[in-house]
Amino acid sequence: MPGLLLGDEFPNFEADTSIGRIKFHDFLGNSWGILFSHPRDFTPVCTTELARAAKISNEFKKRGVKMIALSIDSVADHNSWSKDVMAVSKNADTDLPFPIIADDKRELSVLMGMLDPDEKDKDGMPLTARCVFVIGPDKKLKLSILYPATTGRNFDELLRVIDSLQLTAQKKVATPVDWKPGDKVMVIPSLSDAEAASLFPNGVTTEEVPSGKKYLRYTHI
Repeated sequence: MPGLLLGDEFPNFEADTSIGRIKFHDFLGNSWGILFSHPRDFTPVCTTELARAAKISNEFKKRGVKMIALSIDSVADHNSWSKDVMAVSKNADTDLPFPIIADDKRELSVLMGMLDPDEKDKDGMPLTARCVFVIGPDKKLKLSILYPATTGRNFDELLRVIDSLQLTAQKKVATPVDWKPGDKVMVIPSLSDAEAASLFPNGVTTEEVPSGKKYLRYTHI
């Protein structure tokens, strides 16, 4: 991502949104945040994604994560589109539970490297790719995922990676492949066996490998 790498402070941009003008760091406060961009309002894949995000918004809230979307259309379009989104989510009588940023001049899309050169609108302008940015309470970028405009995201996976990010920010562990909350975690290599034994009262198990190196250390938290 040009200009936006893991560990960088996330831009404190100002923008018009479906809930009014915001300054991004003020919007986040001391919370975690997730910003997910969309190619265009009133498009099929985007609508299914926002509907899913709306349906599980309480799961993000439980994790202390503020949600915000971005699309290259106007606030007026966002407000109208939101009604379609909530109807698709089977909650037509409620408001979209998070704001949508209006990036109709594509300024933020350019700043954050969000444009998909292979997908263009009717005027030949590049559409916004499906970016996901997870921002920590320190306002630093913790995770970025970039999908092409043609591929919808998996919001269950986004919850899973947030669970991992929040756990590993607090504990000296890493999460292995396909990890889910409650599964075993891995002791980070920089910890000695003695340090690991004192930090993890549930015990540490080591998986034997042909090299004889003792680097696959597991524990339960």
